[in-house]
Amino acid sequence: MRYIYGCLAMVIILAAPAEAASPAEQRGFVFAKTNCGRCHAIDRFSPSPLKIAPPFRDLHRRYKIETLAEAFAEGVYTGHPTMPAFQLDPDHINDLLAFMKSLE
Repeated sequence: MRYIYGCLAMVIILAAPAEAASPAEQRGFVFAKTNCGRCHAIDRFSPSPLKIAPPFRDLHRRYKIETLAEAFAEGVYTGHPTMPAFQLDPDHINDLLAFMKSLE
């Protein structure tokens, strides 16, 4: 019985994230999953569901985070051909960028 409890404790410890996500990162993840996850991979490992949509983890290599903030505020009308146009409010921008930075 002690062995089972020991194994269970190890699973819980190993399953816990090394660093807890901030509230902004958590909100950004929910926003990304709800609005972007149909096309873009929003984690550190998966391929994007839509091949031409870059994974979120790679966007900071293509664009500076500050540039993304400006684009999100002014409205994104390009991207991949099937990407809808969108414009975000400042709170959503901050949350989404916090989440994207956590993927770096």
